[in-house]
Amino acid sequence: MQTRPVVWTIAGSDSGGGAGIQADLLTFHDLGVHGCSAITANTAQNTLTVAAINPLPESALQSQLDALLSDLPPLAIKIGLLANTAQVHIVADFLRGLRAQGCQVPVVYDPVAVASSGASMTEGSTGAAVVSELLPLCDVLTPNRVELEWLASAEVDSAGDILIAAKKLAGANEIALAVTGGHFDIEPGTTADLLCVPGETGITSDWLIGRKIDTRDTHGTGCTYSSAVAAILAQGYPLKDACVVANAYVRRGLRLGNSSQIGEGPGPVGHCGWPNELQDFPEVLVAGSERAKHYATFDAAAAENYAAEFVQPDTTRLGLYPVVETVEWIEKLAREGVRTLQLRIKNPGDDLREQIERAVAIGRKFDLRLFINDYWQLAIECGAYGVHLGQEDLQAADLQAIQRAGLKLGISTHGFFEMLYAWQYRPSYLATGAIYATNTKDMSGQLQGPRKLARMATLLPDYPLVAIGGINVERAPDVAASGVGSIAVVTAITQAPDYQAAVTQLRAVIE
Repeated sequence: MQTRPVVWTIAGSDSGGGAGIQADLLTFHDLGVHGCSAITANTAQNTLTVAAINPLPESALQSQLDALLSDLPPLAIKIGLLANTAQVHIVADFLRGLRAQGCQVPVVYDPVAVASSGASMTEGSTGAAVVSELLPLCDVLTPNRVELEWLASAEVDSAGDILIAAKKLAGANEIALAVTGGHFDIEPGTTADLLCVPGETGITSDWLIGRKIDTRDTHGTGCTYSSAVAAILAQGYPLKDACVVANAYVRRGLRLGNSSQIGEGPGPVGHCGWPNELQDFPEVLVAGSERAKHYATFDAAAAENYAAEFVQPDTTRLGLYPVVETVEWIEKLAREGVRTLQLRIKNPGDDLREQIERAVAIGRKFDLRLFINDYWQLAIECGAYGVHLGQEDLQAADLQAIQRAGLKLGISTHGFFEMLYAWQYRPSYLATGAIYATNTKDMSGQLQGPRKLARMATLLPDYPLVAIGGINVERAPDVAASGVGSIAVVTAITQAPDYQAAVTQLRAVIE
């Protein structure tokens, strides 16, 4: 029985072992997928130069693709070096055939055009064929600055240029772009990737910023990044999560890799396992921050409400965290010794203020960590302990007013990307979900599961983290084992046959 996802690389072979299919297969293995390869060219290269590029005949490439498909169908495909227009046609026809058969797998294309040594890797007419035939069949494009210029037919000299060129390509081809930033400096001492993703409301753009790592062992970073994105997508991660984890994977390889004895030129980037330290993950730029001015994304309106560094709670482990809809439940659970609670009123009436005032009074009486969901203005006016906001609320809420009032702030997140984005605000706690499917709302596209939750928890081991979504008494032990210090529940208590027994059992697990 197959236990690991199958991922293909359609790319060139690097005789020096640092890039191409060699880097792809190392990455696939490192990230827990089974790698298959269809070789497009045998390159004669080492750490100093690319001496020759020897494209395989069309029949040789086609036979590899056919053999793999008959026995090892992919869950994701990474495409690297396509040495000539004939190879572009073969791969494009193959992808069209997959779609015709109903095989919808993510395709990640790393448009290898120029080696880091400066050597051209493709024939001159290949770019036009890529744009017209291949890009519309791909899901993610991962160019560096040189490759972005090649495909966009435009010079890219600034953050604004990168945004314009990337959005142009993304919009014209309905493809996501992850422009890697190792070839340019927007701020001294940093690198910045640009992530552009088409959606129903247009193209979203996010800068992923990291500290520049002082190393000469950078060979194969582009191949490694794109194959990491494919490997993570094959494991069911959403696109933005796959891109930030892949970014961290490469940065971890740059930081920990040791290739000083391999060749006389730039050695290969390290392949050092799943990234599990926050220092390797990028900063997701917030448009309201001063730093956004360097990246052509500053939003003056967002800056008026932007704030960071909120008051921390009295503990990093908030324990059992029931989310309830009525004030009556607040008092019942407070009497059971529950200290962390959230009042989430879905259908407010004319007595909304009165309910929040009553809840706040109960919170003071029992010394509760009581968070009010969404209604931050009333939470401030009523002197609440804290407020909880969703990602979409961050754009509308006056965070400076919440901070001035001394309220604690909790933020909902759904995966690595949103967690890193919310972390820029330094809230009082971060909640992540849905861990399991839930009856309260459809979260089918954002299920985390205990394994992904544990990977996120390792990044912030001493920070208040809350797991939420579909958690009950039976599932709670697996969630607690992830390392989070708090479990939020909704129906596991309010719809339990014996809510007092449910509270006792859940507290025993988390505490």
